[in-house]
Amino acid sequence: MSELEKEVKRFAETHNGEQVSSYRAVYNVGRHGISTKESTDAYHNWSATYEQDAGPDKFRGPVIAAESVAAFYRTHRDKVLILDVACGTGFVGQELQKRGFKQMDGLDPCSSLLEKARAKNIYRKEFCCYLNDKPLPIEDNTYNCAVLSGGMMEGHVPCSGLYQLARVVKPGGLVCIVMREEFLEHVQEYRDNLEPVITDLESRAIWRLISRTVVPNYFLDKNGVVFNFVKC
Repeated sequence: MSELEKEVKRFAETHNGEQVSSYRAVYNVGRHGISTKESTDAYHNWSATYEQDAGPDKFRGPVIAAESVAAFYRTHRDKVLILDVACGTGFVGQELQKRGFKQMDGLDPCSSLLEKARAKNIYRKEFCCYLNDKPLPIEDNTYNCAVLSGGMMEGHVPCSGLYQLARVVKPGGLVCIVMREEFLEHVQEYRDNLEPVITDLESRAIWRLISRTVVPNYFLDKNGVVFNFVKC
């Protein structure tokens, strides 16, 4: 039995069939040892049922992220320029629109998911690329806010990508990262590197942490954690 099947079997012992199906799909794109390319390919294969498996009844990350951004920008939301990283089919963008935000760009490495987002007319433009240690095709200090929800998993955004995330945000702007809490320990990349990278960015006065909040039911019954940073 593969590690995927073992993990899904453990989850199935206490959850219903639809939840198990969603959990299987999410686990598959971030399973232990998966490479970045393998993960992107898995998203392509998942794209037909992605919105069903990762919809708001199962995955609350987009709502949590949008509420966090809205709490920071209480006025003039229509003027706030936002980069939605790991935007997928646009769930976060839709939640931001509901809260009065109107200027957004999306970034995701999976063209199949971006096509679905493009059809919704959420973003001014879409970037089909990875967030990693390589420069994004975006100028310094472009956005008022960068939000990343659901992109911190095995084989997804490496810790080195946070430098690029901070680079494209204007001084005084918000960087909001929402992820599954257990990945802070279960994903080696984050367990070994995330705290040092956050500390390095703070020590170099690139950003400062303003809040770290654990939230329940981020994905099904799994807790999430929200990091909010202000660009210095």
